Amino acid sequence: MVVESIEESGGSLAAPAIFVLVLVFNIGYKYIEIFKKKKMSMNDSDIQLQAEIKQLLREANSLSQPSTFAQAAKLRRQAAVKEKELAKDLELRQKDIESSFGRYQTLIMRSQIITYIMLIIWFWHTPVTTVSNQLVKPFGILLSWGGGSSYVAVGIMRWLTISTIVSMFICRKVWG
Repeated sequence: MVVESIEESGGSLAAPAIFVLVLVFNIGYKYIEIFKKKKMSMNDSDIQLQAEIKQLLREANSLSQPSTFAQAAKLRRQAAVKEKELAKDLELRQKDIESSFGRYQTLIMRSQIITYIMLIIWFWHTPVTTVSNQLVKPFGILLSWGGGSSYVAVGIMRWLTISTIVSMFICRKVWG
């Protein structure tokens, strides 16, 4: 069968190659997320505007006498205007970042889908790799193509699923 031919040939490089390919796609997603977070962080003008808002609110709260009510209300209105300005700036920056990085995310997603479809078509009737029964003792049936030998043949769908889960775990551990 196909399982014996893979065993006799000493294995295949398809499984590690597919895993590396899936890992590269997940690293691409992670880098885009990191760049988006860096771009979304507040710049100096936003930090200064936020400090001004806090100062205005502190001054308004310190004016608690009935005779200074009008002045406190004026300071609160100024702080509210600055808060709206800050929110508007952050919203514009977020839209700009989404439009610029959205293209890259779409490109990665489309190329990942096309690659997965090509891999599924290519490996549909052949196992990607074989694993010893002792290594996958309780889960061998879930991975198996059925081959009656001492090895479990792993199909492309299950290998893509496993590779995706493991590569997402690696990216999460490495980049937080």
